[in-house]
Amino acid sequence: QVQLVESGGGLVQAGGSLRLSCAASGRPFSVNTMAWFRQAPLKEREFVAAITYSGRTTVYADSVKGRFTISKDIAKNTVYLQMNGLKSEDTADYYCAADARTLLMRGRTDYGYWGQGTQVTVSS
Repeated sequence: QVQLVESGGGLVQAGGSLRLSCAASGRPFSVNTMAWFRQAPLKEREFVAAITYSGRTTVYADSVKGRFTISKDIAKNTVYLQMNGLKSEDTADYYCAADARTLLMRGRTDYGYWGQGTQVTVSS
């Protein structure tokens, strides 16, 4: 009984920036590791970034290293994805994921809770 709601998606030109937000609510102590995934049309959902409950440890997919930053506000139970230097290949639906486990997981099936997604379109 955890709800995740993403926001912040939209249309941006190549080289621009967007900041996505994911607000978690529901059962306390059911959300530890949180992550962002994305899914482009006709492609599999892929891992983007993950963050521990404390926010002190993060992991990124190679495709976004140096451009994206995942962070969180523990008090607000909200995770963010700051996306800079956006490229056309970043166009996708972005999904927030969470799990009670404390590992920095990269697999789609490792997460028990998912948001509805927010669309990011990067134009060239």
